[in-house]
Amino acid sequence: MSKRQAFLESVCKENVKDFLHFIQLHENKVEPFDVEEVVQEMSRDQKRALWGQLAVLLRDILLELPLDRWEAGVKVKSAANPESLQKHVMAVVDGVTLVASLSLKVLEDVDTYSALLEIAHMLHDVLMFDQVSQEPLQCHIHILFIDWWTKGLKEKEKFGRTAFLVSLQKSLTLKKPGIEIQRVWSLRDVLMSLDYTSEDNRQIIDLLLKCFQHPVFIRHDEGKRFLVYIFSWNVSFIRIIQGTIKDQLAVFSKSTTTHITEIYFRAWKKASGDFVEKIESSCIQDFMQNAIFLHRASPVLSKVRQILSYFHTKKDSHTVDKMLCNLYRPILWTALSVPNFEVRANATWLFTEAFPVHDPDQSSQSLDEEVQEQLDKAMGLLEDPHPTVRSIAILGVCKVLAKCWELLPSAVITEFLKKLVTELASDASSSDVRCSVFKSLTILLDNTLSHPLLEKLLPLCKYSLHDNSEKVRAAFLDMLIKVKEVRAAKFWDICNIDHLLGRLALDPQSVSGRIVSLLFKSFFPVNESEKEWCSRCITLIKMNPMAARKFYSHASNLTTPTNILKLMLAIRRFLNSCIQMNRDQVSENSENSDVNDDDDTAQLVLLGKDTDVMSSLLEVVVILWRSVKKSMELNNNAERFIFAKFGNVIDKYFQAFQDERCIVCLIQMASLLPADQATGFSSTVLPRLKSMDPGAMPKQYGQLLDCMCSWGWAADLVSLITDWLSEALPLKEKNVTPKRQKRFQKTVDAKPDLALTYLDYLLSHTSVREKILALSERSLKQLHAVLGRWKSVLYTHLTSNTEDPNSPSAETALRAFAHFGQLAAHLQHKFSAARDYLLSLEHMSTWVADVVLPCLCDAGADSEKSQRLATQITESFLTVCRDVLLVGLGDKIFKVEILHLCSGILLSETGYLHIHAVLPVLKEVADSCVPEDSHEALENQEITTTTIMEMVVGLFDNIVQKLCRYLRKEPEEGKQLCQSVVPGLTDFVKVAATWDRDALCGVFSTVFAVFIAEVARLLQKITNPDELVTPQSVKDMPPLSSIMLSVILPSPSVSRAFLTAVSSTLTSADISDVKELTATTHVLAVIRDSAKSKGGLKSAATSLLLQLHKHAVTSADSRDIHRVMYESSVKTVKEILDLFP
Repeated sequence: MSKRQAFLESVCKENVKDFLHFIQLHENKVEPFDVEEVVQEMSRDQKRALWGQLAVLLRDILLELPLDRWEAGVKVKSAANPESLQKHVMAVVDGVTLVASLSLKVLEDVDTYSALLEIAHMLHDVLMFDQVSQEPLQCHIHILFIDWWTKGLKEKEKFGRTAFLVSLQKSLTLKKPGIEIQRVWSLRDVLMSLDYTSEDNRQIIDLLLKCFQHPVFIRHDEGKRFLVYIFSWNVSFIRIIQGTIKDQLAVFSKSTTTHITEIYFRAWKKASGDFVEKIESSCIQDFMQNAIFLHRASPVLSKVRQILSYFHTKKDSHTVDKMLCNLYRPILWTALSVPNFEVRANATWLFTEAFPVHDPDQSSQSLDEEVQEQLDKAMGLLEDPHPTVRSIAILGVCKVLAKCWELLPSAVITEFLKKLVTELASDASSSDVRCSVFKSLTILLDNTLSHPLLEKLLPLCKYSLHDNSEKVRAAFLDMLIKVKEVRAAKFWDICNIDHLLGRLALDPQSVSGRIVSLLFKSFFPVNESEKEWCSRCITLIKMNPMAARKFYSHASNLTTPTNILKLMLAIRRFLNSCIQMNRDQVSENSENSDVNDDDDTAQLVLLGKDTDVMSSLLEVVVILWRSVKKSMELNNNAERFIFAKFGNVIDKYFQAFQDERCIVCLIQMASLLPADQATGFSSTVLPRLKSMDPGAMPKQYGQLLDCMCSWGWAADLVSLITDWLSEALPLKEKNVTPKRQKRFQKTVDAKPDLALTYLDYLLSHTSVREKILALSERSLKQLHAVLGRWKSVLYTHLTSNTEDPNSPSAETALRAFAHFGQLAAHLQHKFSAARDYLLSLEHMSTWVADVVLPCLCDAGADSEKSQRLATQITESFLTVCRDVLLVGLGDKIFKVEILHLCSGILLSETGYLHIHAVLPVLKEVADSCVPEDSHEALENQEITTTTIMEMVVGLFDNIVQKLCRYLRKEPEEGKQLCQSVVPGLTDFVKVAATWDRDALCGVFSTVFAVFIAEVARLLQKITNPDELVTPQSVKDMPPLSSIMLSVILPSPSVSRAFLTAVSSTLTSADISDVKELTATTHVLAVIRDSAKSKGGLKSAATSLLLQLHKHAVTSADSRDIHRVMYESSVKTVKEILDLFP
């Protein structure tokens, strides 16, 4: 039996296994069985029989497992086939689809394919029912329908529509939709067979719109072609496309917007009739209007301008030019003269981008007249009253001149440039305008025809280098750099070198970096010899030493590290030559001399004696060295070479250069070398530090300490400081080993003040502090312990009536006490595994509370000295605690301990004197307790945090009470005290305003209570109704209320929180007296003119009015003071409410 006959007989339900076997053979490339070949060899009758049997097989198999049971995955076991029935059915349907697809390839015009049509209908039902779960089957049916549409068979519209729908869906969902996008493009003609108005096609319409939102589709070549094609489907659909794209412009990238622009342009170019008119009016002109009326801050504006700019670049086309003229004419010229400056600015941008806006079909004379009118309009825009419009007009005019230089009359060009250079470049009203001039001239310089005229005009704006606006100076320098690049003129003819160097010495990096870029080749000619580099360096130093330092600090950004090292070595050789010539002025054949004639020798001698030049050269070497230090660390050979070269001469330099500036530079240079490369100097550093006077200035010891740390000798410094501090303690407090004591006695006497000075420097400078904290914990812990023992000296001074001349001073002990806290904070941060160092601060807090605070209340004969020292100790410790909390090192236990200390301080008799020190601590505690997400905090943490915040509020209440009492007792001194706590109060209430819990809300209730009590006390004294005056400003309020309001009102958040507390108090009816309500009215009256929270003021005023009505005074006596208060308050509150619509 032939293969054809066997295959034909297998196409039935009874032989379905054989059928599936043939399909497997076909899919197996190794087997020599090809279904397409078999079908092609069949006669017409055999084909017809095959297709009929396929239709019957497909019908029977679908009846065996209907489609509505597929999705549920129902598995029906068969005795003949233990596999799931669904899998079997799928295989048969897939096989039928394969044979049908191959049959289409060999289908001839004379063939009758009614059976194939029946198969297609059944497969269509399958595809519409299951489009996702069976991907291979879906794909095969999809391909069958594409082929059906391509061959133009019966009912192709139905199957083509389905294929088109599936391709659209896949192209929008697949990660790599390239093939599906190509299929969509191949099926584009299906779109023309669809009715746009039919509801049946609503799904396809939605998918088409999604194509305009899909970046992959937009960027694909066939995708872009298809999107262009969609514009020609239906005129009404164009408006919907425009709306869809506009909605997406804000999220489109710049590249995606470029593709969108190309789609618009190609769609317009291919359109005709009603379609082209619709695209012009609904799309292009719509973008023009958006470009005019959108806010300048809109994220869509730049995208709209990008789209229109593409059309402007096509103005060389006659049709584009005419289209732009027709569309701009009704909207552009009006927009250039409207009152709104943003509209004028946007229109100015469009006008200059599209210049000239003209009809290419008009006569030459009309064209010239129209262009002249537009040039006059551009000149007028340069004089617009708003600087934004002028800035955009400047940019636009320069673009027009650069583009149309050859087409414009020279007189017009000159007039424009004179306007820019002589007037707008010095526009005193706006730095943006001045900046725009130089940025725009940079664009004009790209046109070489502009160079002769600009060469004459640019020197007129040379003083812009000294403009008071940094961005103007930067733009001016960018223009000079452009002048240098395009060789339009010699930049030093525009701006003198001395002026450039003067600005280089003074300006920040944004400007100085540009100056260095401009001057770099002049003073660092990399193509010249190294000797010339050194010569240029000396020239620059002579011209402006400070500028030279700035120049070489930027040099590493503009050349290679190798060139930097070569310059360092060239300067080294020059310095060696100067030293040699100074030693022997007669010898001309010196071994190290690089000169050969008498003039050069004399010059070297003179330069060698010029300490300013020598010190500046050494500064340059240090600057260059630091700039390439990291690069040298990556190249060990270069690093060793530099170390050896400068190590050989560093001691010689110390002998030759004795000027103070030179010594500073040489010490810095020595710190960059290893200690063994500068043995002559390094051996003297520690002795010099030991022999310093206690009153030495930082410039005397700072660099020496830097050297010690850079050489890895930080441990020696810590040991020296520890020894000095330990030895200076009274004998009973010393805790050192005999070995250490003996070793120290062989050196010098203890200098505790100098030790603390060194420690202060080491802890306050980041670079050396890192080296110190990198030491072992043991040595640092020992230093910390020694500092802690100095509290005994403080105790002696607190309790002793006489001073022991052999005992350390109280000032020294106080400094050691402060450094104890600072070092504890650093060590807690460095070694944060435990809380040992926080515990040491807590112990110190206990000592302050037990020992120091009683001295604050001592009223003995010699109490003044003890009180002053106790005050210094207390405030010094509070400052340390504030810093610990500020950097986030304090845990809850630490906070509670410090709050207890603050409570003790405030409860002392002189506690009011320490309010300014306590408030910053309260602020940091409150700020550090604010959780990042209060709703996610654990319950036990909430309780602890609430407890802490209640303590803070209690302390704040205590502070306010002390201020009130002191003001009543000593009014004048009380006012000064209140003024001294304003900074702390301001910071604290700002933190309180951010807290969203009830705890700190009590802060503002306390403040409000102060207002009520203080104002009500004044009202109590009023006996004559004429004395009742509503305050109009903060100054009219009582002292403490005035201070509090000056703290609250500047901050919107604090004002809002305070007014919320006022509303809450009034709503709770805690205020029930007319005098208190009147006091509240006075507070709101002052807030009325300066409140940052209008909503809070309205709410508080409404609550106040309700309370006033509840406590209305109806006395018959019009002179009754309570009635007068009531009526005055109601009137004031109504005036406040009238402010709100």
